[in-house]
Amino acid sequence: MGKQFNRRKFLLYSAAGIGSSIFLKACANNSPNTGNSPASSTDTSPVAGTAGQTIKIGILHSLSGTMAISEKSVVDAEKLAIKEINAAGGVLGKQIEAVVEDGASNWDTFREKATKLIDQDQVAVVFGCWTSASRKNVKPVFESKDHMLWYPVQYEGQECSKNIFYTGAAPNQQIEPSVDWLLKNKGKEFFLVGSDYVFPRTANNIIKAQLEALGGKTVGEDYLPLGNTEVTAIITKIKQVLPNGGVIYNTLNGDSNVAFFKQLKGAGLTPDKYPSMSVSIAEEEVKAIGVEYLKGHYAAWNYFQTVDTPANKKFVAAFKKEYGEDRVTNDPMEAAYIAVYLWKQAVEKATTTDLEKVRAAAYGQTIDAPEGKVTVNANHHISKIVRIGQVRQDGLFDIVYATPTPVEPVPWNQFVKETKGFACDWSDPAKGGKYKKG
Repeated sequence: MGKQFNRRKFLLYSAAGIGSSIFLKACANNSPNTGNSPASSTDTSPVAGTAGQTIKIGILHSLSGTMAISEKSVVDAEKLAIKEINAAGGVLGKQIEAVVEDGASNWDTFREKATKLIDQDQVAVVFGCWTSASRKNVKPVFESKDHMLWYPVQYEGQECSKNIFYTGAAPNQQIEPSVDWLLKNKGKEFFLVGSDYVFPRTANNIIKAQLEALGGKTVGEDYLPLGNTEVTAIITKIKQVLPNGGVIYNTLNGDSNVAFFKQLKGAGLTPDKYPSMSVSIAEEEVKAIGVEYLKGHYAAWNYFQTVDTPANKKFVAAFKKEYGEDRVTNDPMEAAYIAVYLWKQAVEKATTTDLEKVRAAAYGQTIDAPEGKVTVNANHHISKIVRIGQVRQDGLFDIVYATPTPVEPVPWNQFVKETKGFACDWSDPAKGGKYKKG
């Protein structure tokens, strides 16, 4: 999907710091508990990203185009983590230097920028992407060059790459629990609407299989090209197949959500009869779309700004101090923020930025994250608490459901017959990215 999307005028914040490189110097002291103390010695072998007195890392997100509405704030969160780490002494005694690139909501551009970061800038690691389309486009780059990407957004699963660490939710940590909750609390008839690319289509295949297994029913399914705002036909279909109300499961991304929720309300499809569950709308998107269109609707994530933990209060306060009291935090931002810290801990355990050693050192890393305790598994995903929130008047979320403990990630879906019974374990070379459980 190489199409370039134009930037929308309602995007909230300018892309501060866009350039070929940004050096983030130590100037803050709000560093969360990282779990591990810095290593007492360093590996002096010449490895990528460690030239001079800095460790170079790549940041690759959309700072322009239809996905900038979501991704610019993820960059802000990553910059905050870097700033805090630098203020606390850096990594292996070196400061982190961030090279920031704009994927521009263009999947070919993502691939080109990933290649540049690895080959030209020689970064030690890359933090980046939002859409699965962008991740799928850079995945062959990281695999062919045996490099490392930390990906911070919930996704459709059905993937377990040696070269990617996934700090967002797998489907069993977001999609599946939200479908269970909807079936128990909101109804059994579902209309599925999503953007036309890999995440929504794969997610909806999982949802359809889950509904069939649990006694629910898919009454309709429709897609829009990413960035398309022609939603009238979809609204009409929803009214036709759900004349008395029903559940709308929403996997739209980017600008399409603005038109969809405005027209949904305009057509009288209110959340009391037509509750929607979104998996790509968080606090930032609510603010951009308008709370008047989203109040009463639901979203499934692992983190909301309203999570009541000491670590989250510290994170929210630090973010607002850095970027302004009017800013909000959300799940992908938090997952990106903790990804930087988890990588730091792995580097310090390995006492080097050597990719193979850092990869092995990442397994078992844990952190008292704003969302709660998380742990990196050998399948390159992390354990996470599942939460469902309802949009309230101030644009934040009331948490209406949460699992009592973190849920272990399952990359290969157990509702889809082709992957039922499969798992992933990169700590065992004989198992790797996909193996059949005994």
